[in-house]
Amino acid sequence: MSSDTIELNQSLREYLINVSVKEPGVLKDLREETLQLDEFQMQISPEQGSFLSFLVKLINAKHTLDIGVFTGYSSLVVALQLPQNGYVTACDTNEEWTEIAQKYWKAAKVEDNIDLHIAPAVETLEKLISNGNEGLYDFSFIDADKINYQHYFEQSLVLVRKGGVIAIDNVLWGGRVLDNSDTEPATRAIREFNSKLYKDDRVAISMIPIGDGLTLAQKL
Repeated sequence: MSSDTIELNQSLREYLINVSVKEPGVLKDLREETLQLDEFQMQISPEQGSFLSFLVKLINAKHTLDIGVFTGYSSLVVALQLPQNGYVTACDTNEEWTEIAQKYWKAAKVEDNIDLHIAPAVETLEKLISNGNEGLYDFSFIDADKINYQHYFEQSLVLVRKGGVIAIDNVLWGGRVLDNSDTEPATRAIREFNSKLYKDDRVAISMIPIGDGLTLAQKL
């Protein structure tokens, strides 16, 4: 037992991955191709992917949202755990990155289970709400531009069913949330979002120190 959270060094993190992360080959290939991009840090870590995979299966998710696709790792992680008639509604604005995503979705034979929308996510989510999809979704993963995190959360809260889960990435923001001299818009947005979410009685939350910090919010 421990009264504190252990600090992971690189060796211990590698041990964690080696004994707990069962990454399918198609996900590993996608991750390795993404590492060749200048923006590779935008991809979730393999242990985060493993956690999301476990979570989606645990809550028996069928309809899911992926807000911020990048090269498609999180969408693929989720899609691989869905039933045959389940689907991911994926939101992004970058066609170059999502071309990589679609290649691997097809390789994994889940392309028919992922509905990609190339448009600002705020607009896509608003259309889903306007079309009567309130409470349809079981799970939402938010990993897009930080300035709009509050918007994405509010829209997800409408679209996700009671008891459904919203997962929000980058909530520790590389430790910059503690640096009060960092007044970059994204840093301020994350700080404000975390503070508001802590006080939000519409959800139960848990912030998990995995990857760059992941908060789970269950709709009450």
